[in-house]
Amino acid sequence: MKLDILAFGAHPDDVELGCGATIAKEISLGKKVGIIDLTRGELGTRGSADLRDKEATKAAKILGVSVRENLRFKDGFFVNDEKHQIEVIKMIRKYQPKIVLCNAISDRHIDHSKGSSLVSNACFLSGLQKIETKVEGNFQEKWRPENVYHYIQWKNIEPDFVVNVTGFIDKKTNAVLAYSSQFFDPNSKEAETPITSKNFIDSVNYRARDLGRIIGVEYAEGFTSERYVSVENLGKLI
Repeated sequence: MKLDILAFGAHPDDVELGCGATIAKEISLGKKVGIIDLTRGELGTRGSADLRDKEATKAAKILGVSVRENLRFKDGFFVNDEKHQIEVIKMIRKYQPKIVLCNAISDRHIDHSKGSSLVSNACFLSGLQKIETKVEGNFQEKWRPENVYHYIQWKNIEPDFVVNVTGFIDKKTNAVLAYSSQFFDPNSKEAETPITSKNFIDSVNYRARDLGRIIGVEYAEGFTSERYVSVENLGKLI
């Protein structure tokens, strides 16, 4: 299956939190979108890997993505090396996306920056013909995405561009809340973490509102790019 957009996250829920509304909007426009989780989030304080698997499936259905896979890298300990790059390359070549979305370049969680560089490097390497990969016994063709963009996570990084996601924030919020084990629950007896407070879940909304305010719309999501972002003409800017 060929996809228009392939979004990678170090953990299940990274994609939903970082760019869930953008994905929902693109799908509404007829784009085919997939999600690849690098790990199962097994080191998360709350819940379990098995529960996160179920939550990820539920979130994917809410967003309407065409496919979701998990590479089952070791949470907290995967690295940006040949072994891991090859597995990411296989996914890029399998789905041949024009656009790849991935973790923030710099962030609080060490897996986010590692996932960011791993996927970015794999996108380049995937275009090299002499790197051979096989899926189900078949050699894959080389493929390099046209663009790689990084969504914003814990840190308030200045975006290089923002996407108007007005009308899609509710779908994003519902997808995030599909991870009921991970976020605010006043009845939970499990340990508190930086993402279990009500303030954190509220921040998902007010960050989008603030970015929207800046560009004159209700809601927006921000992204950074490793290269210049171009537009067809000045009329495409809003």
